[in-house]
Order: sequence, then structure tokens, then C-alpha cells
Amino acid sequence: MKRRNCAPNTVKNYLSLIRHFIIWVDIPVEEVTAATVSRYIDYLMKKRMAPKTVNCHLDGIRQFYHYLREEEGLALANPVKKNHHQKMSRPLPRYLRDEQVKILFSQLKELRDRAIFMLMLRCGLRVEEVAHLTLGAIDVKRRIILVEDGKGGKDRVVYLSHDALEALSAYLRVRPAVRARRVFLVRKGLCTGQLISIRGIQKRMEHYAKKARLRASCHQLRHTMATQLLNADADLCTIQDLLGHANVKTTQRYCRISNLKVQRDYFNAMEVIRLRAIGDPVNP
Repeated sequence: MKRRNCAPNTVKNYLSLIRHFIIWVDIPVEEVTAATVSRYIDYLMKKRMAPKTVNCHLDGIRQFYHYLREEEGLALANPVKKNHHQKMSRPLPRYLRDEQVKILFSQLKELRDRAIFMLMLRCGLRVEEVAHLTLGAIDVKRRIILVEDGKGGKDRVVYLSHDALEALSAYLRVRPAVRARRVFLVRKGLCTGQLISIRGIQKRMEHYAKKARLRASCHQLRHTMATQLLNADADLCTIQDLLGHANVKTTQRYCRISNLKVQRDYFNAMEVIRLRAIGDPVNP
């Protein structure tokens, strides 16, 4: 997986899933069959795991047997079959309405936290991209951020809006003067000055969402940015590049929730039709 340039977290998660399966199955890998995998799925379902989580387990097993066959030279059939994978509904991305964004950000009094969540809302950064952001990746003069080794190991450039630049600059002025290259650091307690973790950022969002009495997550801020850009008539390919989507189909899902754009397009088109009809004697 490292050769395929998978992220360290991805490798770590797959190893954990494989270990979980090997402990459960408790037989030599050569003896595992499709029926064994089916029983494992039943076990996972009884533990009330979501279909997506079950599929992650199956992907881990499949990758493990692929490794044994291709890298270790073992003549093993892969026990994970296509019909093992669970069907999943694809819910539309949830986003925050403008008034909800205002309520949430009214709670953000700490400069660090405001900068973190503004980068998600205005630049479309993922939580792990914010946690791993380095000082060298920010070009304040050109108002750009280089997102290095994003999802899928890809780099991309995002841009700093006025309010995102303002929030980030305000934080950098009070950021502790330490040698750490990472931008965002822990502010309080025994870990002061250390790097903030992904989970640490998520917990801050949970804290503010609770205070604002909203159902909000870090990833929702990315969804909100995409929806706002689409409503502002941004090109779909532009949104795809900014979000770092490998496939435009992922970005197209936002078209289904962009009601303001649909409404505006409809009434604009109807106005054109009305004006044409005025000069058309067939349509009084």
C-alpha cells in the first residue's frame, strides 16, 4: 500500500482491520473461504456496524489476500467476492445554511479555532489537511495555500478569501513562537505548544456545535463551501479542483442540493420565455 502512495492513516487503518479479521477467524489464511467471509459479515452486522464500515473491513481482507498472492507468491484465491459488499445509500452532502454559519461562527472567540474553521469553510480544507498544514505552505502575499499530500496523495492549490486571510493572519500574530512547522498548536494544558491532532480539531467543532445548538461537523464546512460556490455560479470543474475531488461525479452531487441555483435558473429562464412571448403574436 505504501508503494501505491496510500496515506499513512489509510495503511494504519487497513492493518487494524486485517488484524481484527485474523484474530476473529482463528484459522490459517489458506483455509479461509467465501463462506468464512460471509460468516464474518454476519458477525460484523450483529455488532451493528454500518454497511460502509463492513465494506471497509472487506476491502482490508481483499487487499491482504491480494498482497499474499502478488507479493508473497502464495497460490490463494481471494475469499472476498463482489456479492459480499454491502449496498449503501448515498445520502446527499449536508451543508449549513447562511444563518447557521453565522450562529456557529459567532461562538468562535479563540483566534486559533476561528482560523481553523474558516480555512475549512472558505478554502475547503479537510480536517486532516488543516491539522497537517505547515507555515511554508502558506503564501500570504499571493493569498494561496499549497495543500501537500492531500487525499489520495495529491497536491493542490487553494485560495484565501478576504475573511479567511484575516482570520489566519490574526492567529499567526499570536501563535506561540516555537520551532514546529505545523501551523496549529495546542493552546492549553500539559500539551501546550504541541501539534493539534485531527481528533482535537473535531472535538473543538463538537464543542462549538453544542454551544450553537447545531448539528455541525468539520466536513460539513467543506460541503457548505461547495454549495455556496455553486449557488454563486462557480464552474463545477473549478469546485472540483478546489475540493480536490478525483472524480467530477463526486462534485456533481452538490448540484442536487443547490436549490437556490435551480430556483434562480428557473425564474431567469421563465423571464426570457415571457419576454419572447410578448413579441410573439401566437402567444397573447
